[in-house]
Amino acid sequence: MEITSQRAGDFVDVTVIGRLDGYWADHLTKGLEDIMRQGADRIRLNLSGVTYISSMGIRVLVQFHKKLHSIHGIFLVSSPSDPVKRVLSMTGLQDVLMPATSSRAQAVARQESIRRLDRKNSTFEIFEYGAPGSTLKCRVIGAPDLIPFPDATVAVGLGAFGNSFSECSDRFGEFLAVAGAAAYLPTDGSNVPDFLLSHGAFVPELQVLYSVVCEGPLALLARFEAKQETGRVGLTELADLCLEVAGTNQAGIVIIAESAGLVGAALRRSPVGAGAGSAPFGHPEIRKWLSFTTEPSHSRALALVAGVAARSPDGALAPLLRPSSREQALVSHFHAAAFSYRPLQK
Repeated sequence: MEITSQRAGDFVDVTVIGRLDGYWADHLTKGLEDIMRQGADRIRLNLSGVTYISSMGIRVLVQFHKKLHSIHGIFLVSSPSDPVKRVLSMTGLQDVLMPATSSRAQAVARQESIRRLDRKNSTFEIFEYGAPGSTLKCRVIGAPDLIPFPDATVAVGLGAFGNSFSECSDRFGEFLAVAGAAAYLPTDGSNVPDFLLSHGAFVPELQVLYSVVCEGPLALLARFEAKQETGRVGLTELADLCLEVAGTNQAGIVIIAESAGLVGAALRRSPVGAGAGSAPFGHPEIRKWLSFTTEPSHSRALALVAGVAARSPDGALAPLLRPSSREQALVSHFHAAAFSYRPLQK
């Protein structure tokens, strides 16, 4: 089987030549997955060169139609061969995968971006997201307390799920909270992340040691894509762009993207648990307190990143931010959670 693709406006046209049977179904699946990972959510499949299609081949077509439909994308067969057209007609899939014309697909309009930016390693489209001019209210929590995290909240810090401070004293670890979802990494030795999701009247709550909490609607949405020459966009570049497009020196930021590899550190022991009196940053004690990624981890996973970035942070925020790079006067504090990959809605 031969598979080629080329971009045509909002669509990616994929041409398949050969037999689409059980042997080649996995090959087509991998090819389409790679195309989707490159950001395509509108795919036209040219099957004029396919001489045979089996039930396994049909399964691939239905699978990707469902995947793209679930994220408001488009997947259609634009040019079927006679054998393909006959099978799709007999299975009742002709109307699903072969609309009468492609105009129905073309009629699905995208929201117009208000700004486009081209950078060395990436391209960006900026969209209005919330109410124009809306801002986040940021506060710093420095005393232990039970804190709720409703939908309109972005927060990072040290905390744990539990009913009291004493119950959580040996489990406090890094957490993040975004849009009514909260997750943290316990430090009790289990090393298994846990999470809570808001539902109905239920709102996630954490016993918090310290935290940066940003409340209110997000103002802007930036869609970005790495250029093929580089294949990745650094976190510092993303944070710097967010400050630029927001026209501010500090901002709360939420990122969801496919990871090219995460680099960071995680707390291994609770700072108020047993043995907390030792010097955590001395050597060799630091090995017991922190775990580091010796190389990029969670490559090609879906990463949710939340935090704050600033060029000139105010007094309350400054102690919680650290330099993001040697080249830029940018400081930040971000936490990340990694998930198995799934396509994102544009």
